[in-house]
Amino acid sequence: MQSSRPQPTTSNRPGTRGAGARPPSRPRTAGSISGGPSTSQQVICALTESRGVVAQVGLAFINISTAECTLCEICDSQTYVRTLHKLAVFDPLEILIPETILPPRTSKLPGIIQENLPGVRLTTLPRKYYNENIGTDYISRLSFKSEAEAVQVAISGKFYAISAAAAVIKHIEVHYNIGFVGHSLRVRYQSSEGAMVIDFSTVQNLELIQNLRNPKSGDCLFGLLNNTVTPMGGRLLRSSILQPLTDTSILKDRLDAVEELATSEEMFFGTKKALQGFGDMDKLLTSLITVPANSSLKFSEKSINDVILLKKELASITPIHEALVGCSSKLLLAVRSLCSFEKVQAVQDFIDEAISPDAVWASTPVDLRHQRCYAVKSGVNGLLDVARQTYKEATEDLHVLFQEIAREYNLPTLEIKYDAQRGYYLRLPVADIEDAPLPPIFVNIMKKKKFVECTTLDIMKRNARIGDAMTEVLLMSDRTIQDLIDAIRGEMFALYKVCEGVAMLDMISSFATLVTLYEYTRPEFKNTLAIKDGRHPIREKIHKEKLIPNDVYASQQTRFQIITGCNMSGKSTYIRQIALMTIMAQIGSYVPASYGCFPITTHLFARVSMDDGIEANVSTFAAEMRETAFILKNATEGSMVIMDELGRGTCTRDGLAIAIAVCEALIEKRAFVWFATHFRELGAVLSRRAGVVSLHMQVEVGIPVYIINFLIRSFILTMLPNNTKMRPDQNLTSMLYKIADGPATEKHYGINLARIIGLPSTIITRASEVSNIIAQNAELKKMTSKGYRKSERQRLILQLVEHLQQARGSKMTNMALRGWLGRLQAEFAEAMGKLKDADEESESSESGDDDETTTNATTTEDHSRESNIRSGDGDAMDTSSDGTPILMPSEQEDSEEEEEEETTENTETMQTSDTSGHSGWSGFTTTTTNSHSHSRSYISEDTGESGSGVQDEEMEYTGYLPHTFNSEDLLEGIEELSDVEDQI
Repeated sequence: MQSSRPQPTTSNRPGTRGAGARPPSRPRTAGSISGGPSTSQQVICALTESRGVVAQVGLAFINISTAECTLCEICDSQTYVRTLHKLAVFDPLEILIPETILPPRTSKLPGIIQENLPGVRLTTLPRKYYNENIGTDYISRLSFKSEAEAVQVAISGKFYAISAAAAVIKHIEVHYNIGFVGHSLRVRYQSSEGAMVIDFSTVQNLELIQNLRNPKSGDCLFGLLNNTVTPMGGRLLRSSILQPLTDTSILKDRLDAVEELATSEEMFFGTKKALQGFGDMDKLLTSLITVPANSSLKFSEKSINDVILLKKELASITPIHEALVGCSSKLLLAVRSLCSFEKVQAVQDFIDEAISPDAVWASTPVDLRHQRCYAVKSGVNGLLDVARQTYKEATEDLHVLFQEIAREYNLPTLEIKYDAQRGYYLRLPVADIEDAPLPPIFVNIMKKKKFVECTTLDIMKRNARIGDAMTEVLLMSDRTIQDLIDAIRGEMFALYKVCEGVAMLDMISSFATLVTLYEYTRPEFKNTLAIKDGRHPIREKIHKEKLIPNDVYASQQTRFQIITGCNMSGKSTYIRQIALMTIMAQIGSYVPASYGCFPITTHLFARVSMDDGIEANVSTFAAEMRETAFILKNATEGSMVIMDELGRGTCTRDGLAIAIAVCEALIEKRAFVWFATHFRELGAVLSRRAGVVSLHMQVEVGIPVYIINFLIRSFILTMLPNNTKMRPDQNLTSMLYKIADGPATEKHYGINLARIIGLPSTIITRASEVSNIIAQNAELKKMTSKGYRKSERQRLILQLVEHLQQARGSKMTNMALRGWLGRLQAEFAEAMGKLKDADEESESSESGDDDETTTNATTTEDHSRESNIRSGDGDAMDTSSDGTPILMPSEQEDSEEEEEEETTENTETMQTSDTSGHSGWSGFTTTTTNSHSHSRSYISEDTGESGSGVQDEEMEYTGYLPHTFNSEDLLEGIEELSDVEDQI
C-alpha cells in the first residue's frame, strides 16, 4: 500500500429526493456511529439496486486496511432497513453508486443513505463499472486458491453483489492506485440472515459503541466489553456488538470457551500474556499483498520493515499454542489448532533462508535503519555486502567527527541525534550555552525550550554519504525481499486464519475478564425471557455503589409489558438493561444477573431518545413519530422493542390516543415489548388484551424528613420560597428502583413534589380530593363492566394454561410440584371468585331497576355511542366518568352446544392432569389447541347486526401449541366459568 494515498477525483452527492412520499425511516442526529478500532479502517463500499418493484440490493465492501472483501445481496423492504444495517456495521468512508439510480429514475436509496448516514461520501460511477463478468474474473483471480471454489458456489446467481465487486475493485485500482496480487484477497459472501438487525437510532440511544454525552468516554457497551489486547480483537468485538448472532450452536461454543477461560486461572493469565505480543497482524498482511502503481525507495524500506515485523509476529504464535494446552472447549481447540506453528512453518522457513537471525524489530528510527541495512543474510549478494561496508564506514566516520567537534570546542554535553528526515544532527542543552554565541562552525541552529539543535557542513556531507550508501543497500536488498514476499504470499491463507483465531481468542478472553471482575452469569437460550437479579451493565461499571437488581419475565402470554412509575424511578434504566443484556447474550458474553434465559431476538428497536432533529428540521414529536413508524413497519415476531414515554411530545389526549394505537399494533406483531409511560390509562385500556401485563417501579412514601435532609439541602432547598420551612412531620417520596407487578400504586407523586416545592396547602388539598374522585369513578366504571369481567376470565385461564405448560417441562420433584399446584389452584380460585362476586352484584343491581323507560333510553344511547366508536372487527372504545378510554369487548353470547362440550372436555382434562401428581402432563397436549380457529363476527347487543369476522392467528410452541388471543378474541365457548373454577 502506498504511504500517501491520492484522493478520489470525483465525489458527487446526488440531489434530494423528489416530491414523492417520504418512506418511514429513522433519522440520525449525530455523526458516524463507529467508534473504537474501526476509526482506523479504510472501507470502500459499492452498491447497486435492481430496477423492479422488489428492492434487491447488491453490496461489496473492501477493507483496504485488512484486505477483506465482503459481498452481500439483500432482498430488502422499501425502507432498506437491512441495507442500512449493513452500511452501519462496516461504516464505509465512501459509497459508490451507479449513475443510473440518480434522477430521472429517482431511486429512494441515495436519499435514504444521505438521511441516515450524514457525512458519508457518495461517489457516482459509470454503469459500465458494474459488470458481472468482470466481477467474476476479479473474484476468481484474487481469492485464495483454497477458497476459490467455495466462494464461487456462494456467489452463484448473486448478480448484483458480483457487479458491485467489479465496481469497487476497479475504483480502488484507478483512484487509490492500489492493486492486489493474485490469490491474496479474503473474499466472503455474507448473508443478511443469521444476525440480529439493530438500526442506527438504537445503536446510538443504547450507547452500544459511543457514549452520547462524551464520545471519547468508555462508558458504553463497547467500552465495558473491550478488554481486548490486540486491534484485531477490538474490531471483531465491535462487529459482534453491531450484529449479534442468532445461531445458538455458535453461541454455545463461545460460552463454553468463556466458561473454560474464566474457571482456569493458569490458562486465563497465560492467554493474556501471550496475546500481548501481537500487533495488528491483519494490517501487516494487507501491506504485504498490496502493490502500488509505481515502485519507490520508500516502498523498498516499507517491504523490509514488513518482513522484519512479520518475523516478530510469527514468534508470538507459539506462546498462544502453549497457553491453550489442556483446553477442552470446541472453540479453544479450534483456535489452538489454527495457532499451531506447523501451520506457518513454511513461512518461517522462507524467512530463515533470506533474513538474518539477528534482525529484530526496533522502535527508534536509527535502530530500525540499521536493522533494514543488515536484514538480508550476509553472503546472499556480494555487492550488497560491499554496500553495507560502505554504509558502516560512513557511519563510523560521522561519529569520529562528532567526537572531534566536542573536544575542539569543549562541549562535553554535546549529543548526536538522528531523525528520519534530517539524518544525524547535534543537540546541546540551553543551560550550557548561557548567553555566549555558538561557534561559527554550527549552522541550521534551532532553539527550543531546553535544547539547541544544530549541525555542521561536514556532518551534512557525512549524512549525504550515509544516505547514498543506504540507498545502495536498499536497492540491492529489494530483489531478495520481493522474492521472499512472493513466496510468503503463497502461504497467506494460513496467516489470515491465524489472525482470525487470535482475534476470536482475544474477544473470548475479554468476556472472561468481565466474569472475573463482576458477578456475571452464563445465559441460556429458550423461548422465554427470564432474568433473575438483572443489572444495567454500563451503570454498574460507572457507579461505585451496588446497583439494585431487578427480575424480568416475558413469554407470549406476557409479551407486552407496560412500565409505570414516578419520574426518576428507574423505568428507562430497567428497559434499557433488558436490551443490553440481550445483546450481550447473543454475542457470547455472560450477563449481569444471577440467572438469565433469553429467546433469540432477530430485530432490536429502541425508541428512547427525545432529541430534536435540527439537521432534518423536525421537532421532538416529529422525530418521535418517524422512529415509531419505522418500528411499526419493520417489527415482527421475534423482535424486541423498548419504548420510553411515547406520545409525551404532544398534548395529553392525542399522545394517549397515539400510544394506545401504537401499542395495539405492536401487540398484534407478537414482538416482546417493554413500554415505559406516565399514561396510567394505558394499562387500564390494554389490560384485558392477551399478552399484556402492567408493572411499576416501586416507591416508598412516608420517609421522615431527617433521612432526606441531605437531598433537600442539595437539590430542593434552593428552589423553595424564602418563607417556606420543612416541618418535622413532612414526608417525601423515596425511589426504591425495584420492579413490581401491577400498575403504579402511588397516585400522587406529582402532588407530593408540589407540596415539597411549596405550593399553597389549599391547592394541595383540593388537588388530592379531585384526584381521588377521578380514580374512584374510573375504578367503579371498570368493575361494573361486563366486558371487563369476561376478558379478565380469559386472561386468567390463558395464564393458567401457560403456567401448567411450564410445569410440564420443569424439574420439580413430585412433592414440590403438588405444593406448587396447590398454590396455583388457590390463587386461580380466589381470582375467579372475585369475578363471580362482581357478577352477582351486577345482576342484583340490574334486577332492582324497575324503570323500564329509563333503561330503554339508556340502551339506545349506549348503542348509538358504540355504533360510532366500534370498528367492524375490534373492541368498542368506552370512556369512564373522567374521560378515561376503556376498551369494551362485544357482549356476543355464543350458544353453540358443540363448543360447550369441547370446553367441558378440555377442562376435565386439565382436572385429570392436576390430580395425577406426576410430570407426564399428556392430558395437556390438546387443551384449547382447536379453540377459536374459525372466523367470528361481532353482533351488536341491540340490533343483532354482525360486523366483519376476524381470523385468529395460530401461535406455535415447541411440543405444546396453544393459541394466544387479542382482547377482542374472547373465549366464546366458556360462558359458565364458575364450572371451570369448580373443576380445576
